[in-house]
Amino acid sequence: MFNVNEYFDGKVKSLAYSVDGEPATLGVMAKGDYEFGTSSIEHMTLVSGKMAVKLPNESDWRDIAINETFIVQANVKFQVKLAEDSGYLCLYK
Repeated sequence: MFNVNEYFDGKVKSLAYSVDGEPATLGVMAKGDYEFGTSSIEHMTLVSGKMAVKLPNESDWRDIAINETFIVQANVKFQVKLAEDSGYLCLYK
């Protein structure tokens, strides 16, 4: 039914499930800096906390507002900075 994912020594955790037949995760990240790799297009929405993101085609960091969604292309790496513990929703396309 649900799969639990854990990364970065437990500092990032998510529950994997399906939304309209598409994979999704709902997770939390502890304050800190992280680099993620993608295997599909990801639509990530910040649901709580404070996040900045640096996408591969951008030269600067940008702050993400609560309920803002950003899109990450497949097969790339991107970086996030969390100023506090934060929650997110990620839809995989």
